[in-house]
Amino acid sequence: MMNPKVTDYISSNIKWQKELEIIRNVLLELPLEEDIKWGIPAYIYKKKNIMGLSAFKNYCGLWFHHGCFLKDEINILINAQKDKTKGMRQMRFISVDEIDTDIVKQYVLEAMANSEAGLEVKPKKNTNPVVIPEELNIQFSKNEKLKYKFNEFTLSKQREFCEYILSAKREATKQSRIEKIIPMILNKIGLNDKYRNC
Repeated sequence: MMNPKVTDYISSNIKWQKELEIIRNVLLELPLEEDIKWGIPAYIYKKKNIMGLSAFKNYCGLWFHHGCFLKDEINILINAQKDKTKGMRQMRFISVDEIDTDIVKQYVLEAMANSEAGLEVKPKKNTNPVVIPEELNIQFSKNEKLKYKFNEFTLSKQREFCEYILSAKREATKQSRIEKIIPMILNKIGLNDKYRNC
């Protein structure tokens, strides 16, 4: 069933509108639920995310969440984030002429079958202790409530805040990041919650 939010997403991407519509039509023929997650169209099969449909500056395409399990005999899938994602694979298009709807359908059906078979890459849990930056510790010493609220977060969310600060190279950047996250911590908002709740 067509989701109006996906229609809006496609309409707003004028450069890739035709390509996205062709791919979407293939997906709508299949028993997939259409939604928006992480800001892009998502396709769900039996309550599991199978793929995302997205438009970028230089291409559009499909993201298969567990694409590493696809046979890919014609070698069209790309691991766009080799260092970050183990399972995700992308099928890219730069024109309508490149889209073979039969191939798209074949890959999607295989992804659905793989999901049904339980093939998925499980993220590894980070068991390392959370390294709290000195700048954040200084804030904790000034504000007991801030420290208390920070400790209410899960370890993974604490780690996101800390890595966000530690990844800044300049002291001024660290300070501006601290200023950004203090109200988030006090309001129980995780650094990446807006992406999780799409």
